[in-house]
Amino acid sequence: MGSSIFAVLALLITGYSVGSVRIIHQGSEALVERLGRYHRKLRPGLNFIVPFMDAIVLEESMRERLLDVEPQPAISRDNVALEVDAIVYWKVLDLERTYYSIEDVEAAIRELVVTTLRSSIGKMPFEETFSSRDDLNKVLLDQLDEATEPWGVKVTRVEVQSIKPPDAVLESMQQQQAAEIKRRATVLEAQGDQEATVKRAQGTVDSIELLSNVLKGRKDAREILNFLIAQRYVEANQKLGESNNSKVVFMDPKALTEGIVDLMEGAAEPPHSHHRQG
Repeated sequence: MGSSIFAVLALLITGYSVGSVRIIHQGSEALVERLGRYHRKLRPGLNFIVPFMDAIVLEESMRERLLDVEPQPAISRDNVALEVDAIVYWKVLDLERTYYSIEDVEAAIRELVVTTLRSSIGKMPFEETFSSRDDLNKVLLDQLDEATEPWGVKVTRVEVQSIKPPDAVLESMQQQQAAEIKRRATVLEAQGDQEATVKRAQGTVDSIELLSNVLKGRKDAREILNFLIAQRYVEANQKLGESNNSKVVFMDPKALTEGIVDLMEGAAEPPHSHHRQG
């Protein structure tokens, strides 16, 4: 009889000891209620509770988490309908406040993100929503961090992943971008033609100046010019003869020569000095 009682007592003591031991994993915390009221918090490692009086009501990770918010409809300030999605990084700082102040903290954060996202987009013109994404992320982070602080939660980062306009608006943007690229190409081409024309003109001026300096003072300058112009005249006529385009009638080489000689002589002559007569 005595041995039976001893065995029952040993069994009760063993069960009590086993029932009082709780192991909390690293990166987590647990909340203990005693007789239905909050009692204390269990840290990672080996912990002991009082069986039948204490109960672990929550064991939760304290590590940073990722919340992916599905694409949500939003309307910009200029009434353009958009689809916007975001990701939120958050973590629990005070497990007691998180458990007792909000029913479902993750669902609450999700709804808060959607509301804040729509509100922020509604204050911005459509064209600014793409270029101001960093500003939008900062606004969301500040508002979410402030709103979740009473829940014992810390929002560490918010990233707006995509802003998608309707297909018609997207097509219009692409056409506008293509037109802008074409306009820039036309401007660059015109600038290139203008620079090439200026360079060709400058090359012609330099050639005339060089030829003028070479022929200056030579008695056979006119004959040399006749030869050079006749040579270019023959080459030009040969190229025109090989072309299917309309033919162009050139001036007489002699007349061309006289005009160029006069031009060169005028360029070579120094300005006349005017002396005061006494």
